Amino acid sequence: MTFDELKDKAHALPLKPGVYIMQNAANEVIYVGKAKALKNRVSQYFAHLSSHTEKTRAMVASIDHFDVIVVGSEFEALVLECALIKRHQPKYNILLKDSKGYPYIRLTVQAEYPRFDLANKVHDDGARYFGPYGSRGASYAIIDSLLETFRLPSCNRKFPRDIGRGRPCLNYHMGKCDGYCRADMDQSRYAQSMEQIVRLLEGRHSEVLSDLTAQMEQAAEELRFEQAAALRDRIRAVELLGQRQRAVGRLADTDVVGFFRGEAKSCFVVLHFADGQLAAKDMDLIETPMEGEEGEVISALVSQYYGQRGDLPRTILLPCELEDEVILARMLSENAGRRVELLTPQRGAKLDLIRLARTNAVEEVERHTSREERQSKLMEALGKLCGLATVPRRLESYDISNQGADDIVASMVVFEQARPKRSDYRRFKLRDMDAPNDYASMDQVLRRRFQRYLDGDEKFGALPDILLIDGGAEHARVAAQVERDLGLDIPVFGMVKDERHRTRGLVTPAGQELGLQRIPALFALVGQIQEETHRFAITFHRQQQTKRVKSSELDAIPGVGPKRRTELLRRFKSVKNIKAASLAELEDTVDKKTARAVFEHFKEE
Repeated sequence: MTFDELKDKAHALPLKPGVYIMQNAANEVIYVGKAKALKNRVSQYFAHLSSHTEKTRAMVASIDHFDVIVVGSEFEALVLECALIKRHQPKYNILLKDSKGYPYIRLTVQAEYPRFDLANKVHDDGARYFGPYGSRGASYAIIDSLLETFRLPSCNRKFPRDIGRGRPCLNYHMGKCDGYCRADMDQSRYAQSMEQIVRLLEGRHSEVLSDLTAQMEQAAEELRFEQAAALRDRIRAVELLGQRQRAVGRLADTDVVGFFRGEAKSCFVVLHFADGQLAAKDMDLIETPMEGEEGEVISALVSQYYGQRGDLPRTILLPCELEDEVILARMLSENAGRRVELLTPQRGAKLDLIRLARTNAVEEVERHTSREERQSKLMEALGKLCGLATVPRRLESYDISNQGADDIVASMVVFEQARPKRSDYRRFKLRDMDAPNDYASMDQVLRRRFQRYLDGDEKFGALPDILLIDGGAEHARVAAQVERDLGLDIPVFGMVKDERHRTRGLVTPAGQELGLQRIPALFALVGQIQEETHRFAITFHRQQQTKRVKSSELDAIPGVGPKRRTELLRRFKSVKNIKAASLAELEDTVDKKTARAVFEHFKEE
């Protein structure tokens, strides 16, 4: 279907709740969404494309056709949306790497040599299931501890096929496995150890400890001291294992959700609390930066994380309010068979838990993202926002600073790969300015800068990929006119501020404003560039004012030239101190004639 046909079909949809399914030319489902009113929601995709995020524009460009399913309520739309996303795994939906939640430890008891793995839910397949547990990481840790405690194989060898084939692996030589791959190993011990493990997972720790204690005492009576020592160590390991399992094996009373959107990656974190204590952490690192409002992103992640789970916490703390919070809570409550409450804390201890979850998300993103990767993704996002065909590397920013007609100056600040390049900073003193005029000043500065480039000046030899001007659309138009006059073509944008003098966004010479709030890291970068350019201009302006004030009074004294002025300022530090100095002090610094002239000049004042 053509774009106009898609638009007409969207306008013909009913104002009823439902689910829409976007598909490409290969009939692949690329996006699934829900809507209170299908006509209103779907029509938005085919109108005002410039207001969409880059991800949405790419998705719309890939749509060949779409289908809708009308349902009875918004709640039914949410449930159906979750099921369709799980089934089709659409490219443009926010997707976790796998179906995470509260896992079960699964034991294939029907096999001759049972093995452990994790399962997301209980199936009727003849296996034994234990749990649910706090997180997948904690569950794997329990399995590893059990195998090491009872010295069972954790390698990839298959039993009984690999018994007697090859030498035992390193785990055997390190004392972590009894070596069931050896031909002379008593294989009956495998079933005995597995039976004890099952009792531990069932919570019957005291029975296992009693059995092991009896075996240890018998081994000691029979003077088998090495075996007795090994059993003693196993008893201690089982005691520690029991404590750990109780900590993470209990269904969490409260989950705390954290989310952080970085330059290159994002992270979704869930902290599981049981009886008021932190039991486990689960997290998913998302390799692409998330676009869209925070509430929209978190809603999608929460519904996907919990949507297919029957074992849920009683309370889920969220970092922000969700538009569909009521229907999401209803869906989770029906899945759990009891009430699941969604809360957004505003103060107190629960808000501290939200901050803790976010801190964990931030640390995970920082740990898994290199500086180069962050910078590359950030510049890529800037290029997309500005409509560039290539990723920008060098940014130049300009600002004017003045106070009256004297000492009008400008700053040129350079950022490369999102980092300041101070060796390329430049400062300008404006010429022939009768009065302050930002537009005329900017015109002069840019003409001088680019003419130096055209003349082959090495100090101005590199052209920027983007030109940023501190000011609005009119400032950007001045810069664009300078470029046209000099035969240059560099994308130029004004950096506009809000009523509180904080960075708001970028504006084109035509007056189109580009919002930065959807990408916080990019918003922070432009703000940093604007503040650095302003700081550099203000600092130079103050230096010029100070220099003029210091030099004017001394230069007016006969016999005081640059050399004598430098000597006096080096000794007395300021003109004020020179005024207060005695004739003898002045004579200790410069010759007597000059000292007398300085002393009498300030005495007359």
